[in-house]
Amino acid sequence: MVVNAYGYIILILWITMAQPGGQEKTTALKDLLSRIDLDELMKKDEPPLYFPRTLEEFEYAFNDQGQLRHIKTGEPFVFNYREDLHRWNQKRYEALGEIITQHVYELLEKKCNMTKEILPVDASEDEPKSFIYLSKDALNNPDKLLVLIQGRGVVRAGQWARRLIINEDIDSGSQIPFISRAAEEGYGVMVLNPNENYLEVEKPEKPAAEVSPDGPDEPAEKRERKEEKEGKKKRDFYEKYRKPQKEKQTDQIPIRKNSTPEEHVLYVWDNFISKSAAKNVFFIAHSYGGLSFVELMIKREAQVKSRVQAVAMTDSVHNVWHQEAGKSTLEWMQEHCCNWVSSTEPLDTPLETMLPDCPRISAGTERHELTSWRSFHSIFKFFTATLEAQNSDTKPSTSVLLPRAVSS
Repeated sequence: MVVNAYGYIILILWITMAQPGGQEKTTALKDLLSRIDLDELMKKDEPPLYFPRTLEEFEYAFNDQGQLRHIKTGEPFVFNYREDLHRWNQKRYEALGEIITQHVYELLEKKCNMTKEILPVDASEDEPKSFIYLSKDALNNPDKLLVLIQGRGVVRAGQWARRLIINEDIDSGSQIPFISRAAEEGYGVMVLNPNENYLEVEKPEKPAAEVSPDGPDEPAEKRERKEEKEGKKKRDFYEKYRKPQKEKQTDQIPIRKNSTPEEHVLYVWDNFISKSAAKNVFFIAHSYGGLSFVELMIKREAQVKSRVQAVAMTDSVHNVWHQEAGKSTLEWMQEHCCNWVSSTEPLDTPLETMLPDCPRISAGTERHELTSWRSFHSIFKFFTATLEAQNSDTKPSTSVLLPRAVSS
C-alpha cells in the first residue's frame, strides 16, 4: 500500500537521524527524497487502469426515478472504491462518465427523437468531427426554436452536469427535461456540443535514446565517482518506488471551426440557427455557455437582435467588460436576458448587480451545477411572458420579463 511506502521513507529518515554522523547521512537522504516524485510514488500499488465499458459491466443502472444505483446493493455510486488510491478512483469515475455521456446520447436519440448532425457540415471523411442534436422540426418550425448551451468541461451534448447525473439523478444533470418540455410547448430544439473541440489520438512511443558508452562529454572516471557516491542502497530504494503505471500520451487535433466553445456556437449560428425557419429563437445558456452567447452577440449583433427573443442564463460566467460588449449590446441584454445565479435567496428573488448587462435572479440554490434545474419552471415562464408581450404588441421590458412579475 501507499501508506507503507510513506512509512518506509519516514522509518529510514528516523533511523538515519538517530545514527552517529547523522548530519552527513541526512544530507544524502534529502538528496534521495528530492529525487522521488511523491505523486509517482502514490501510483506504485495501483491496480491496472482498465475499467468496464458499459453500465452493466460497472454493475450500475438507472432506476425508475432516474437515479444511478448499484444493481446488487441498490446503493449510490461510490467514488472511493479503493481506499488510498485517489488517482485510480478518479480514473474509474472518468470511465463511468464516458459511459454516462453515451447513455445521454442514446436518450437524446431514442427518448427525445433527435437526430445527430455532423460538424463541420462539409467535413471530409478523414478529418476530426463534432456534432449537435436537432429535433425533427428544429430547422422548419416556423414559430419557436430553443437552443441549449452547457458550460465548459467534460460535459457533452445533452448534459448540464455529469456529477449530478451520477450522484443525484438524470433529470437534474441532463437537458432531457428541458427538451421534453420544449417539445410539449411547440418548440423546435437544438442541443449544442461546445466542448467537443478536438480529436484525441495516441502518440507513438518514442524509441529509447541510445547513450554512448562514454556518456555525453563526461569522463568515465568522474561518472564512476558519482555513481559510487550515490550508493547502492539509495539507487535500489529509488527504483523500487518509482515504477508507476504509465498513462497514454495523446495529441489533440482541433476540429475545424469548432476548436473552442465560442467558435462552436458561432459556427452553429451561421450554419443552422440563422437558417432555421423559426420567427422566435430562445436560448438557455449555463455557465460558460453564457459567455459564448455574449461572444456570439458581439460578433453577430444585428442578426441576434432580429431573431432572438429571450435568453435564460444560469450562473453565467460572462463578463461584458472583459468581452468588450458595446452599449447597444448591453441595452439589448438588459431587455432580453435574465441570469439565474447561485444564491441563498429564494427562487426568482431579484438580486443587485454591479454589471450593466442583464438582471440577476436567484436560482434558489447555492450550488452552481444545480442552477439550471432549479430554474426550470421559471425559465419557461420567462419565455412565455416574452411571447405574450410580443403578441400584445407591447415592447418587452425588464419589469415584464422578470420571473417575479411573471409569477405574480
